[in-house]
Amino acid sequence: MRQIIRASALAAVICLGLTACSGSDDKSNPQPRPRTALKFGQTADTAGVGGKGTVQITPDTVVYVGKAGAETRDHGLFAVVRVEAGNRSKSPVTTTVGKGGFQWKTPDGNTVKAGNSKGAGSIAAVGFSEGGPDISPETYQVDTVAFDITAAEKGGTLIYVDGDGVAFRWKIPSTSAGSTATALKSALQ
Repeated sequence: MRQIIRASALAAVICLGLTACSGSDDKSNPQPRPRTALKFGQTADTAGVGGKGTVQITPDTVVYVGKAGAETRDHGLFAVVRVEAGNRSKSPVTTTVGKGGFQWKTPDGNTVKAGNSKGAGSIAAVGFSEGGPDISPETYQVDTVAFDITAAEKGGTLIYVDGDGVAFRWKIPSTSAGSTATALKSALQ
């Protein structure tokens, strides 16, 4: 009886050391580690649409406003994030901005897409909307992404999903912040 128990225990130890054991439902399924949130203002090298090219994405300013020009909010306020996108290559690169690349993850875990209301989708801050998803060779451009959120959803996490499907995250301050916050707020009036 002891030998049977020892043999079973030995088989269990050997099985644990292998990636898969016959007769077992355990399978090896390695997953990439989730990326940790980047610091607000930190640059990420992201893949362009279809994995073609590299775009440097840097969110560096956020403002929270109750009104943006004539645009009205549905949920309480707008979170508007200034984003710099750079292409240091000799070929044009397309970001995933036009395909819903930016999202806002609220502190309670809900996810909101950029331009999630008519008002948020129509915000174009004067002097902060230089382009769209296409980045010309060897240039940087500035644009904004806007979210219609509640006051409790301030201080969320900005998510950018690149052309390879990799999600980059930045923890966003819960108050207006960044070197161009005053200018951005003014441009939204």
